[in-house]
Amino acid sequence: MTHPRRLKLGLSFYPSGYHVAGWRFPGAVPDGGVNLRHHVDMARAAEAACFDFFFLADTNAIWDESLEAVSQTTWSAKFEPLTVLSALAMVTSRIGLIGTASTTYNDPFSLARRFASLDHISGGRAGWNLVTSASGLEAANFSRERHPRHADRYALAREFVAVVTGLWDGFEDDAYLFDQASGVCFDPAKVRRLDHQGEAFQVRGPLHLPRPVQGRPVMVQAGLSEAGRELAAETGEVLFTAQSELPVAKAFYDDVKARVVRHGRAPEALSIMPGVVTVVAGSRAEAEDEIATLDRLLLPAAGLAFLSGLIGDTDLSAFPLDQPLPPLPATEGPKGRQSFVLAAAQRQGLTLRQLYRSIALTSGHRLVYGAPVDVADQLEEWHAAGACDGYNIAPAHMPGGFERFASQVVPELQRRGLVQRAYAGTTLRDNLGLARPPARRRAPEAAP
Repeated sequence: MTHPRRLKLGLSFYPSGYHVAGWRFPGAVPDGGVNLRHHVDMARAAEAACFDFFFLADTNAIWDESLEAVSQTTWSAKFEPLTVLSALAMVTSRIGLIGTASTTYNDPFSLARRFASLDHISGGRAGWNLVTSASGLEAANFSRERHPRHADRYALAREFVAVVTGLWDGFEDDAYLFDQASGVCFDPAKVRRLDHQGEAFQVRGPLHLPRPVQGRPVMVQAGLSEAGRELAAETGEVLFTAQSELPVAKAFYDDVKARVVRHGRAPEALSIMPGVVTVVAGSRAEAEDEIATLDRLLLPAAGLAFLSGLIGDTDLSAFPLDQPLPPLPATEGPKGRQSFVLAAAQRQGLTLRQLYRSIALTSGHRLVYGAPVDVADQLEEWHAAGACDGYNIAPAHMPGGFERFASQVVPELQRRGLVQRAYAGTTLRDNLGLARPPARRRAPEAAP
């Protein structure tokens, strides 16, 4: 069975796997977050399997104030995304390189420069995963007394994006000449100084480097809330999302695509790619055994700490583990994810112990497991139903979990005509079928 729409694939690279206890699984690389060779090996393996991109998630704080709980995880040992992606650009040639950066705890000029630099270094393969920061613990690392309100973070993000994209458009594509004979480096008539004066930012510009290879790095977002959906529909080109049930995923897909159209964009301008946690084995029973092993390796404090951070820095340690989760106060954290996780827990009548075990494996994403053909069937189902444009693949454990997916599931998807066998071009925009945006030209100066 073939489909006219190609299924896009990204590797959501959690160095030891998506499961909180993945670093304890046999064959794992426990120091994977600070092991460059491990990053290189996995990026090259993803490129050999023709994945569209390699994605690094990130936060600006450890998601729990208890050092005892954090000491049972590998969260405290991970590279800064753009640093390692720049290194990976030197050992790969086609796969996209997407890194996370927060609009709440960054400066737009510095961020625009870093991503433009990555785009040049990689030959046009950079993508920015825009987040507004889920954890209030990040505020204390940036001289802030408190985390901004959810609505305020998204208002700031809109202005931040306007500044960054304006800076990327500061030079026209052919502005730089580097003409040794004339002594002219760039044509001043093809420079657009930003002169942004907004509520949060006052930025003169321009950047001091040529326009990015892609015109602009690919804009990626991850939002489930009303504000997150609207920002993605307005400015995003890839949307990471989390659903575990087909009807919910289809409703989300239809809602966001309709918003894209209302913003005057074509529906295909935004690719919606749910996260999928995968466990590939010889059979469904063997995959269930691997999941059970991961569950046994999970320590309660680590599971609770992860759940606490995921739903908004809520201290869960005082609640009984074997009773249903009581109503929790609203937070200024990740509203979409909090609502999604808590609604699922209440609908299924989960105890706190059952909930943190489930979340430690999937973070609320869909779990797909079994033999390679079974996994391919499950991935094809949602794509054929119009619930997604592709997937952000998150193996439960690494490296073995990804190696099996790449060597056994990808060939099956290729046989069905669902995923690519070769890259369409050299840039991430080429991979994703996105047009290269034209530079905004400088307005003509008024006559004297």
